[in-house]
Amino acid sequence: MGDSPARARAKETIWRLSALAFGHPSEEVYQAVSSGAFHTAFSDAWADATGSPWPKMPASPDYASFEAGYISAFLHGRGGKPSAALLAGDHEHILAGLSRPVFMLNVAAFYKHFGLKAATDDEGKNDEPDHLASMLELMAVLSHLEARALASGKDTSGYRRAQRDFLCRYLGTTLETVAGLLRRTPIPHLDPTLAQLVQDLALWSEMQINELEARVGLFRDPDAPKPHAAPAAQAEQNLWG
Repeated sequence: MGDSPARARAKETIWRLSALAFGHPSEEVYQAVSSGAFHTAFSDAWADATGSPWPKMPASPDYASFEAGYISAFLHGRGGKPSAALLAGDHEHILAGLSRPVFMLNVAAFYKHFGLKAATDDEGKNDEPDHLASMLELMAVLSHLEARALASGKDTSGYRRAQRDFLCRYLGTTLETVAGLLRRTPIPHLDPTLAQLVQDLALWSEMQINELEARVGLFRDPDAPKPHAAPAAQAEQNLWG
């Protein structure tokens, strides 16, 4: 099943449900978590992708607690600052010396290449492309494209290179950063499902990177300093086919 459309679809479900979980903490999301519907769907996909079911965690007692825990951890915590910001560009080490505008352009290049644009929320504002939920949604799209290519016997290497590059440079780093911050400073009221999810996604992302690098080669950071300019052919190759 390691190279099957079914496993790629399971990955798509994992990324898409995770994007839903880390978006704005709506009452609908809370109901899905508290009723067990989220766990059932996520655990089924997790078992298909990893071979093991996902552990079930207790839910927040009510929606107000669910929302307050999310806000405290990811938006406005102690001193008005989030304990673990979900925007990749809010973490200096993820910027890796780039200015925020250049970093955002680089992230947005992934969306543009695959014909995607930021969704618009209820307030009419575009979602930030470096928000964890947006990046998880992009991975869902890439997994969907991989599954479709596998089902039709087409080349998947471009979609897999894109997954590898996006995980290595942006999403995997963000997940590990957020998970590490929450390990060091646990948020007592953060919903247990969200707290467990970010830790498991960080570990799974690392496993995904290893798997993808074994399939399509090692990641080479395009933002890293280069001793000389890359040939045009090499630059085009970074566009994932």
